[in-house]
Amino acid sequence: MTDEFFRMTSHRPYLLRALVEWINDNQLTPHILVDAGVAGVQVPPSSIKDGRVVLNIAERAVVGLAIDNESVGFSARFSGVSFAVQVPISAVLAVYARETGQGMALPDDIIGAETAEDEVTLEDVSADADGTPDDTPPDGNPPPRPSGRPQLRVVK
Repeated sequence: MTDEFFRMTSHRPYLLRALVEWINDNQLTPHILVDAGVAGVQVPPSSIKDGRVVLNIAERAVVGLAIDNESVGFSARFSGVSFAVQVPISAVLAVYARETGQGMALPDDIIGAETAEDEVTLEDVSADADGTPDDTPPDGNPPPRPSGRPQLRVVK
């Protein structure tokens, strides 16, 4: 690699828009799970539970839904009162269909790029018996995410 590298824009808003479109195309109701502790999140305080809020972003539930590369914004009613919601893309933890639970936890962005000295090859990564990288520490807990946000666990 050279000292210069191309920095790409965040992939998170593109994934979010694609998943919302997929959920809508299947006539289901898109919901987003938001980390309410992230700076810039504007939601009614009464809707926050355990530092998170689930927002219904279906066209029939909101007015003026806009998902750009920086944020999700819309107006919606909470307990009969209209509220302008603003959520930075970095605060969106997951998007899913209310009816089926199908969706995705949004991955963290990749920050920066590796330099030649830090470059890792596949041979350098230990693997489990099935060939998948072994990224579980000896204590059995998943490694921390770069953002410091907890990993979402799917319970079936």
